[in-house]
Amino acid sequence: MAFDATVWEIIQTSVSISVAAAFIAALLAIPAGVFTALTEFSGKAALQHILNTLMAMPTVVIGLLLYGLFSRMGPLGELGLLYTQSAMIIAQSILIFPIMMNLTLVTVNAADPRLILTLKSLGANKWQQCFQVLKAVRLAVLVAILTGFGRAIGEVGAAMMLGGNIEGYTRTMTTAIALETSKGEFELALALGIVLLLIAFILNFALSWLNRRLT
Repeated sequence: MAFDATVWEIIQTSVSISVAAAFIAALLAIPAGVFTALTEFSGKAALQHILNTLMAMPTVVIGLLLYGLFSRMGPLGELGLLYTQSAMIIAQSILIFPIMMNLTLVTVNAADPRLILTLKSLGANKWQQCFQVLKAVRLAVLVAILTGFGRAIGEVGAAMMLGGNIEGYTRTMTTAIALETSKGEFELALALGIVLLLIAFILNFALSWLNRRLT
């Protein structure tokens, strides 16, 4: 079971796409989660319920919706995103956005309420409050980002539908495992499966270490 150039290429593609998706999702979800937690408005409870629902959304549903948008006859077909890494990054970003935002929201809600009271008493505006709270819960936010990355790198449904499993371009570890298993090439599928398990182990170890730091 040799880790040849093909295997490393698949691993690199999978990791780079998931890292990009986690980065984009974090840029949007973390500030949104902090701001939502610190702001009182009607429908806040409904928003949290929606986020909880979206966290369990099947990836093939996201793939189907984006396929309709990106296909030649779709409203965004002229952009030529279908069967590209960009389409896969968009799908994974949408998939993990509610996970990161919800975890951030819960984290901020569980933070020491005296911090907000102190910031308000010092005259901090909403964005200054968000920044200081985010700074205080940065380790918990990192947990949210790692959780989102782990969800993204293990995704297969949307990646297959939007990426097309093109060798050397959009073939990720999960789509390659599905393909090679269907072809009876269990050696390559097993090698990629071991890499996925190793990544999962590293992520779980990092999350456990961060949780110990938080407690």
